[in-house]
Amino acid sequence: MSHDCVVCVDFGSTFTKAALVDLGTGDLLATASHPTTLLDEAGHGDVLDGYDACVDALAEQDPRARDADVLACSSAGGGLRIAVVGNEELVTAEAGRRVALSSGGKVVLVLHGGLDAARLGELRSAEPDVVLLVGGTDGGNSEVLEGDAAFLAATPWPGPVVVAGNVDSQETVSALLTAAGTPHVVAANVVPRIGVLAPDGARRAIREIFLSHVIGGKHLSSRTDAAGRTFTEMVRGATPDVVLTGVELLAHGLDEQHPGAGDVVVVDVGGATTDVHSVVELDPETASIDGAGLSREVVGVTPVTRTVEGDLGMRWSAVSTVEAAGLDALRDAAARRHADPDLLPDHCPDPAAEQDADLAIAAGAVRIALERHAGRSKVVVSPEGRVVERSGKDLREVDLLVGSGGVLRHGGPDAVGRVLLPATGDAFEGGWQLPRDPVVVVDHDYVLAAAGLLADDHPVAAHRLLAGLRTAGDR
Repeated sequence: MSHDCVVCVDFGSTFTKAALVDLGTGDLLATASHPTTLLDEAGHGDVLDGYDACVDALAEQDPRARDADVLACSSAGGGLRIAVVGNEELVTAEAGRRVALSSGGKVVLVLHGGLDAARLGELRSAEPDVVLLVGGTDGGNSEVLEGDAAFLAATPWPGPVVVAGNVDSQETVSALLTAAGTPHVVAANVVPRIGVLAPDGARRAIREIFLSHVIGGKHLSSRTDAAGRTFTEMVRGATPDVVLTGVELLAHGLDEQHPGAGDVVVVDVGGATTDVHSVVELDPETASIDGAGLSREVVGVTPVTRTVEGDLGMRWSAVSTVEAAGLDALRDAAARRHADPDLLPDHCPDPAAEQDADLAIAAGAVRIALERHAGRSKVVVSPEGRVVERSGKDLREVDLLVGSGGVLRHGGPDAVGRVLLPATGDAFEGGWQLPRDPVVVVDHDYVLAAAGLLADDHPVAAHRLLAGLRTAGDR
């Protein structure tokens, strides 16, 4: 077994991507990708088939790849599907939704107001991998949280469940689920008090559930690789959660000898969704604009945030993207992409026109996704005086904007100028809090996922791997 390098693998929903990294220098030694192979209707295929092809390609570039250790993340088979069940819509259910997203999950359902037969039907139809059960601030309302737990126990719900509500109710809730045989993990309350969002405990619990219950339950693999490793033994977390860890390392660094890049935003444009990850130092509560106070949100903003826009994407969501962006001239191009998600501009009769369409659709997806993530800022008059109301996270002072996704990696020299730069600047109509003047780069080699996988056990190598994103801009 080679211990001087490691293979970092992302089992994606469409492509499996792999990178061979030198653990001493953090150098990227080789990269490879291959379509992800999943079980078909005839019972053929294994998620390790695409992985084996990647290892073969890596080994052609560096023979050490065959004997290297493997670290992997996965969004194959639909990724991590999370349903949120909370007290009410505007506080705990919304907090649960934000925490689920930051944990690397796809939020498939948000329920509030107490479970009943109709809501149970919705929950079953959503087919979540994990239920995030939240409700009540610490010492506050316990009735709905405990009632939801009793309802799930009586059903009984097969689980798994993450409980992250009122700390005073957690012992009761855990006892109910234990008696019903429902696997669950108890975490700190995501809303310990109004205006405070505390995601870390629930995020760790969801990661634990993903590794212990979800990965194996998707039945994506029935064999081992050449070294005898199973798919579940390789996987360390859900891909979006691992990428967010890489973004945190990029922003914060390790110490004075290994500094970070400052405030960072990453926009990942995919075929079905556009994800935004941000790590930003928040304004203090006493911040002001033009002498106006800053209004606090009922659910607080966190320094580390992820949002997923399911209607913005390059293929499956192309039609809704051009509609949202008002790109009427691209309706036919979007329809072609929706009908043929495997469409590649180079394989079309007019490659240049299709490449132009891809870049225009991507620009629309990036701009709208950043607007939804950042929200607006405006001054209003309230009984307390002039107050700045914000609907999201202020990205105006971001130092580094990173673009990710195939359309940016393969979009040619115009990709940054046409896709990312239009979402930056000094002023936007409507008060959008978008990056003013960041360094703009593309994650050409997909190092954020690899750095996230390395961060726990090999932090210096992970930091060095990110050096290119910290120091070199595409503009």
